[in-house]
Amino acid sequence: MANQKYEIGMVGLGVMGRNLVLNIADHGYSVSGFDKDISKVQELKTESGSRAIYGALKLKEFINSLSTPRAVMMLVPAGPVVDSVIRDLIPFLETGDLIIDAGNSHFKDTNLRAKTLSEKGILFMGVGVSGGEDGARHGPSLMPGGPKEAYERVRTIFEAVSAHVEGDACVTYLGPGSAGHYVKMVHNGIEYGLMELIAECYDLMKRGLGLSDEELSDVFAGWNKAELNSYLVEITSHIFRKVDEQTGKRLVDLILDEAKQKGTGMWTSQDAMDIQVPTPVIDAAVVARNLSAMKIEREAASKNLNLGIAHLKSDRGEFLTNLKGALYASMIITYTQGMALLHTACQVYQYDLHLEDVARIWRGGCIIRAAVLEEIRAAFHANPDLPNLLTDSHLGKEVLVRQDDLRAAVSNAAKLGLPVPCLMASLAYFDGYRSDWLPANLIQAQRDDFGAHTYERVDAKGVFHTHWE
Repeated sequence: MANQKYEIGMVGLGVMGRNLVLNIADHGYSVSGFDKDISKVQELKTESGSRAIYGALKLKEFINSLSTPRAVMMLVPAGPVVDSVIRDLIPFLETGDLIIDAGNSHFKDTNLRAKTLSEKGILFMGVGVSGGEDGARHGPSLMPGGPKEAYERVRTIFEAVSAHVEGDACVTYLGPGSAGHYVKMVHNGIEYGLMELIAECYDLMKRGLGLSDEELSDVFAGWNKAELNSYLVEITSHIFRKVDEQTGKRLVDLILDEAKQKGTGMWTSQDAMDIQVPTPVIDAAVVARNLSAMKIEREAASKNLNLGIAHLKSDRGEFLTNLKGALYASMIITYTQGMALLHTACQVYQYDLHLEDVARIWRGGCIIRAAVLEEIRAAFHANPDLPNLLTDSHLGKEVLVRQDDLRAAVSNAAKLGLPVPCLMASLAYFDGYRSDWLPANLIQAQRDDFGAHTYERVDAKGVFHTHWE
């Protein structure tokens, strides 16, 4: 049994949980860990060394090792496992204790769990954690939501273990209820979009230009030194140089072209549709992953529908310049859609989000960290109620001056016969958002014709219906 009382507990000692435990202890806080898999507890004990870490073999032992009121963090797979852990914890907890779900739970599940636990006098927080294994160990971006008093109890720990940018901790209280998990969900939706955009640029350079892995690595490394500086562009440049130890070939060329997903991108698209916020880049990224999973069908279709890849007729240097500008414009548009979703969700779900803070805590530790987030933070600092980043004078101009690059990249892709759904969606969103007239009047006329759904007029107020035939 533990002879001392530990400040915080962790249930789930997989890669993320174990590394976060070590991170917490490295910053001077005592932490107790538990996992049903005894081998993971033993692994934690081995790694802990002289740190103030306790590895409990039984749940009751784990709970008894914590100082009261207790703070228990969970890092377990989203879904039924979270509910199972909560059910196991409840008999041992007391009024005023705190449970923190640090997994990728759906925000509606978080709301339900918070309500159920509050009826038992137990506090509940949903905390988004981004940064992967390295982030958990050395400093993630943390997105906490829930009762403000609960956050204050763990604030100093969270601020200590999170990533820091220019002295600022990449964590802040986001709002009540499921605010933290909602922000993490949108973070992941943006991540889907950015990853697909980068993959489309890769395809255009690989199949369109015929660049080698070394050349691809050099291009992305060069892009990472300028406005495209970001974690995802950086790791992409490294990926192309990784050699498979077994075959001596480039590892990326041996990976099956089926992109997996855990659902957070899909959740983002679904809720965006529910609250009527257009997020076409994120939507297209989710669809692209679904299409990639249809490997057998794609292989069959390639035989029947194969048109080959057309030869590039434009200048290589010009092509790469266009592609760089197109990627940057599309990245801004992807962040724009995510932030616009948060802007509306803040009102719909009463989260009281401060989008400047969201951009600030995404600057370090998380997967979507990028230099442009400083400009996004500045835009919301200047106008906290900014509904869309394209209306910011600086960011709007950044896209405007690169719109010809985006059009050229999309046009080249169409001529080459290469799929670029997110680049196309970025351009369509830009052109749609800047249009003071759209052909939706015809859609309203059709709806009124076949379903008597009525319409409004530009020359008179009111609601109208016409017998069209």
